Amino acid sequence: MSQTHFSEETHRNLLDRIPHCTGREVSDWLRAVADGPSFLRFDEKVSWLRSEHDLSYGHAKALVHEYDLRRAARNLL
Repeated sequence: MSQTHFSEETHRNLLDRIPHCTGREVSDWLRAVADGPSFLRFDEKVSWLRSEHDLSYGHAKALVHEYDLRRAARNLL
């Protein structure tokens, strides 16, 4: 699976639409990623969200990217 790079604006727009499209808050989805299988590769996490939770590619990618950003920020503290 190739990784398409979204702009920061597109990333934010996708995150903003997730609660409306899925009925779940972004924080709930980020917990699902954290509690899900311990895949190492980005695309494996995206594929898991898509298959397990029936998310669109864009939403799954935005969630995994946000999860990785927040995890990296925690590691810098």
